[in-house]
Amino acid sequence: MSVLRLIFNIAWFILGGFVMGLAWWLVGLLCFISIIGIPFGKACFVMGQLSFWPFGKEEVSRKTLTGEEDIGTGSLGMIGNIIWFLLFGFWLAIGHILHAVACFITIIGIPFAIQHLKLAVLSLTPIGRTIVDKQ
Repeated sequence: MSVLRLIFNIAWFILGGFVMGLAWWLVGLLCFISIIGIPFGKACFVMGQLSFWPFGKEEVSRKTLTGEEDIGTGSLGMIGNIIWFLLFGFWLAIGHILHAVACFITIIGIPFAIQHLKLAVLSLTPIGRTIVDKQ
């Protein structure tokens, strides 16, 4: 199974993962300009890494994973997600959706398009989410 994941991740990297991963990292660098944006920037680098190699990983709520509420899963996290959506989330989601449309053109690209759509949803509200290996 891991060989198949490697093949899918390499094909993904070529079919839009590289471009969108760089977009996430660029947004992360922009977030590091202000002190308030540093947590957003850190999250961008984690999500960018997922955007480079998504197969074999999934995103989950930190509250579900740990069973405890933290600053990102409470009301401050909701406010952070609203700010995120207005500044960057909408644009990253559009990038993933455009890549998904391009991948849906061929039958082989359908799994990649579905992954782009999952990342588009994640890019709208990433605060309070984390990345784990699939089991």
